[in-house]
This record gives sequence, structure tokens and C-alpha cells, in this order.
Amino acid sequence: MTKNTNTLDRRSFLLRTTAIAGGGALFSLFVKPETASAQFGGAAPVPNAYFRIAADGTVTIVAKDPEVGQGVKTMLPMLIAEELDADWKNVRIEQADFDESKYFGQFAGGSMATPTNWEPMRRVGAAGRQMLVSAAAQTWNVPAAEVTTESGRLYHRKSNRSAGYGELAAKAAALPAPDLKTVKMKDAKDYKIIGHSQRGYDVASIVTGKPSYSIDFTVPNMLYAVYQKCAVFNGKPVSANLDEIKKLPGVKHAFLVEGKVKDVPVLGFEVPLEPGVAIVADSWYQANSARKQLKVQWDEGRGANQSSEEFAKRAAELSTKAGEKTLRKDGDVDAAFKNAAKVIDAAYSYPFISHAPLEPQNCVAHFENGKIEIWSNTQIPAGGRALVANTLGIPESAITIHLQRGGGGFGRRLTNDYMVETAWISKTIGAPVKLLWTREDDMQHDFYRPAGFQYLKAGVDKSGKLIAWKNHFVGFGNGEEFAQASNISPDEFPARLVPNYTVDYSLMPFWFKTGALRAPGSNVYGFVFQSFLDELAHAANMDPVAFRLQLLDQPQTEQTDKGPFTADFKPGRMKEVLKLVAEKSGWGKRTLPKDHAMGVAFHFSHLGYFAEVAEVSVNPQNKVKVHKVWVAADVGSQIINPAAAENIVQGAVVDGLSELMAQEITFDKGRVMQSNFHQHQMLRMAQAPPEIEVIWHITNNPPTGLGEPALPPVLPAVANAIFTLTGKRLRQLPLAKSGFGWA
Repeated sequence: MTKNTNTLDRRSFLLRTTAIAGGGALFSLFVKPETASAQFGGAAPVPNAYFRIAADGTVTIVAKDPEVGQGVKTMLPMLIAEELDADWKNVRIEQADFDESKYFGQFAGGSMATPTNWEPMRRVGAAGRQMLVSAAAQTWNVPAAEVTTESGRLYHRKSNRSAGYGELAAKAAALPAPDLKTVKMKDAKDYKIIGHSQRGYDVASIVTGKPSYSIDFTVPNMLYAVYQKCAVFNGKPVSANLDEIKKLPGVKHAFLVEGKVKDVPVLGFEVPLEPGVAIVADSWYQANSARKQLKVQWDEGRGANQSSEEFAKRAAELSTKAGEKTLRKDGDVDAAFKNAAKVIDAAYSYPFISHAPLEPQNCVAHFENGKIEIWSNTQIPAGGRALVANTLGIPESAITIHLQRGGGGFGRRLTNDYMVETAWISKTIGAPVKLLWTREDDMQHDFYRPAGFQYLKAGVDKSGKLIAWKNHFVGFGNGEEFAQASNISPDEFPARLVPNYTVDYSLMPFWFKTGALRAPGSNVYGFVFQSFLDELAHAANMDPVAFRLQLLDQPQTEQTDKGPFTADFKPGRMKEVLKLVAEKSGWGKRTLPKDHAMGVAFHFSHLGYFAEVAEVSVNPQNKVKVHKVWVAADVGSQIINPAAAENIVQGAVVDGLSELMAQEITFDKGRVMQSNFHQHQMLRMAQAPPEIEVIWHITNNPPTGLGEPALPPVLPAVANAIFTLTGKRLRQLPLAKSGFGWA
């Protein structure tokens, strides 16, 4: 993987300690000044606390990254606690506020928490343990090599002496801190916390109904707001019945907001403040009730002529022409097609979909004396701070962001539109305010997973070898620039394994927002390419697993995409998980009920290698039942929290099945036609597979993340099984458009 420039090299860290009241110690990281300017583009960060040890032995560890359901609030402290050799039952966890002067890389996205924190966090814990050992050795006047630790206690076995960490924490704080790059870390065989299932730290509060999420958060004297935007993106309010609204019960303020979005292509995550009408009241019920009586005259602007039907027509027209740009070209596809034994053409498409997290967007803000305090479930607080600063015209130093737990993110909270709306309203009224979107707001004003159309042509030779592949990708963008999260890498599989390979693209102009949804790009590319590979396997009269294994054995050409978040695909690692899932599922060996079939697929994304098999049945009414899914995964040498890891993978499979069958966002006259879950359906519990078996393939590679890479393969695996049962090749998402549904 190309080095992530947002990840601090371990040699940039120093450890500093401070004695705290009551005889404990605070253990902090410090970033070298010369490193800070290069990696952060500014002054050196000050020391930052990652854990502290109280005199009674309680260890409090700070979870620096935003928690949106992926488990990092538990996982990151596990790394520190393991190397510290703390007793997990005596560990307490605190959520950090956003503070780049203290914490590096505070974001949730890209399945990056594990690869970026695996080593730095463990080294912090190991350094703390080393200092405690040194303190004990000095106290007992024995060699440090004779002092051992176990579950929060220090031992000198020869003299039968021991002490709790809390007893020696203050003394440890007075010692010189070790160089983090030289501290000794544990052998994996000695782990007592890492690799052992730990319950999510907030689970007890969540299941007992205690306020745990951003939507639960309040501050004293807080008002409540709703924000009405035009059904067409960036439509501007011309007038509204504000005088009537202000007379309604509980309403304190009602005003128009001009907005800050310029009439230029919208391609980034951070879209400026959109125009709208704000209503502020004593309670959210009063604000939302008043909103129902709001009458607004809108100038809908340039977006009012867009429709999904027109996009599909335009894509079909573009498919008959040469692509506007070439992304990758290896060999000579046209010559290879002439020599191929069989050539297959196929047109695949997939729709816009909404993130639809269960917790709709919300935020609390309090603007006072030129400064603003914000409580948000943002996934990328740095972007939110910059957006608020630019919109309000205040320095970023005047903004404080407190990170709140999010009820799902999936990429939606990478954008901070709801944060900047709340900030603007608070500044306008001069009071603390909570903005809460409705489900309809959330679904109709999302940053949608981009739609796309892919026109594929491929050829195999007489031995079934894939020798040629051509793709005309029709997507969305402006000029040569793809819409946010809609680009495709020139190295996207099966690139580099097909000797004659071409990807061209054409972009359709658009005027609305798109964004990253769980496994961005991969959540559709896996469906398209693994479904098409299945077509080719059948055309070659080859078993689908054998066909894929043969492809993975082909020579690999040069990697050309070397961006900060790209990685070098290793076919050998994928071969192993594919063989493993075939073995565990009994592929080709089990006798299935006559109305059952199995489908297979794999995909590489976010550094994870995943292969999946789905056992499926379809009744005469085209009702589909997924009976079991097998997932084989290679995410490196260590599964940090096994129970949480398995939960994440199983959740990704369920999420992928929702996308497969019924989720779709369509536009007409610039308006989103879906408003709630009845039109953008999630998989119901009764429709979920009764069993999702997760098989880990442990390899000698650094551990990587899990939030995204398990999702893409399940869509084509199920679709390929449906083909085996029905003979219908499904090339369009969602499958409901082809007459299928869940049993």
C-alpha cells in the first residue's frame, strides 16, 4: 500500500508523562516539530493524552476516532491496554474531542482505523509498561529484566514482591520516556486482550436505553430547529409565510437562509451551506409542527430538469459511441476479440442509493462571543470545522467540536452539511440550538451513492482463458472530473490480469450531491465484474471457481494507480480465500436440494481480500431466499476483537443484500422520488440468511480494516446463484426491477 500521508510514522512519536493528582500518571504522545510541519502543514502539536493511570489502578484510555458503530471506541483502547498489560476489567474509555493539536488522524472512513493505528497505539501502551517496570525496579532495587507484569500488576518473583500500577504510576511519570521505536512489544501468542472478544464499551448503555447517541444529546437552555430545503438541490427560497409561522405555539424564530452554494459543479464532500428556511422553537415537535404549515415559493434553479429516465437514455446513446477518455489500455483488445473462441457483450447498470442510517442527521451548536461549540456525530471533523469556519467567517481556532456517537455512518457523516446548518442557525439566533432532520430530510437531501452504466465486452480462448476485456464506463461528472465517489481505478480488478484490457469512460453532467457509501465504488464494481466473470465462466464451460482461479494465475502487469489510499492487489492472497470459501461451503461437492443453488464471488477493497459463497433458492414467483452465506477473509495477521469483527462482516453481508434487492433513488424534475424506508427498503430480519459463517484466513501481513470489504462480494454471489436456478442473468440493480423479491 502506498503510504497514507495522514498517518504519522512511528519514528515521529515521542512519549511524555506527567504526574496527576492523587498519585497517578498521564501518558501522552508528542509529535516532533520537524515532522508536524511536514505532515500537518502547521505548527507542532502539543502533547496529547492517550491514557492515564489513577492511584487506585484504574486505567482510563482515550478513544480518539469517531465512533459510528464500527467499534473503534473499544478496539483502539484494546491496542493500548494489551501492550500496557492492563487488566481489561479495570479499563475505562473516554471519547476524545476533536483536537488536531492532540490527536492525529481523527476520522472514521475507508476502513483505515486498524491499519493506521495498529502499531502506534500498541507502542504507546508498551512504552507505558516499560516505564512502570523501570519504576518498580528502582523501588525494589532490582534489575528491570527481573520485573514482570500481569493484568495491571508488577511482580518481582524472586523476592515475592508485587505492586499495582496505581501505586507506582506517579514514580513512573518522573522517569525519562523511552523512544517509541525501541520499545519491546508482545509476541502475539502472549496476547490477553487483542484476539479475545471484548464487549463493545457502550453496549450496556445502549441496550438499557440510556442516552448514548448524538440524537440524545442536549445542553441547557437549548432550542430546537428544523431546516426546510427545496426539493431540488440548491433551489432558493423567494418568499415564505414567516409572519404566520412566528405566531405558532413555541416558535421563537423563522427566517430565510440565502445559502452559500455557487452555481458551479458540485464534486466534493464538503458542500457549502444550502439555501432554506429555518424554524426554531422551544421543542422539536413545535418546530416540526410549524414546518408543516410552512408555505415557500422556490426558485428551483438549474436542477429542475434532471431525471433518472433522461440519464438512462443519455447513457444508452453514449454507449454507441467511443468513450470520451481512456483510463487504461493494455495490449490490443480489438485484435484479441478476433482471435477469441467466444466473445460476450453485456450492459450493467446500478442506481443512486441513499445511505439511510437509522439515526438521521443531527447536531448541537452554540455560538457565543465570536466562538462556536459544536456537538456532532461527524465522521470527518476536520472537514466540518473548515466548512463552518468558511461559512461563518471565523477562524478554525474559534471552533470546538465534541465527538458524539453516531447511529450508523456508512460514509454519510463524512459530509458535514447538517453541522454547518446548525452552526449558521445558532449564530443567527445567538443561542444554543439542536437541529434534527426527519427521515424524509435525510433520504431526500443525501450525498447519494453514484449511479452508473457499464458496457462490457470480453473474450476467452479455447482453453477458457480470459484474453480480452473492454469496458465503456458511463458515469457522472463535469468535464474530465468524476462525481464524488464515482471514479474507477485503472487498476480495478480484473485489470493487470488480462493481457488485452481497455477501460474508457464518458461522463454525464449533473446537478446534485454524491458521496461515499460503504465500500465506495466497490459496492457496485464487485457486482458488475464478478457477475460478468460468471457469464464468461459459463460461456467457457468452466466451473466458476476454477475459472476465477485460472484468472488469478495469469501474469500481473504494472500497477498504475499509486494514490495515497490505493494498494497493490496480490492475486495469491485472493486465491487462498477463494479456495478456502469453496472448501468450507462444499462447493461442487455437496448435494443440494433441487431448488437450491450456490453462487460465488470475490472482491478486493480497502486492503481486504474477501470471497463469498451464497446458497440460494427461488420459488416460482421469483421470491428469493438466501439460506446461508460463507465468507472467507484475509485481513492480515490479527483479528483484534473477534466478536466485533464477525459482527461487522455479518452486518456488511446484510447491508449488501439490502442494496441488491430493493434500494434505489430516482429523480424526476430534479426531485428525489423516495422519502422513507417503504420506498428504499432494508432487509427485514425474517429475510436475512439464517447463518452467515465467517472464516478467517490469517496471513503474515499487517492487520487491515473490516468495515467495508466484506460487503461487495455478496451481491454477485447471490445474483450468480439466481442465474444457476433460473437461467436469468441479472445485470441491473436493484433486482426488484427485474421482478424479484425476498421470500
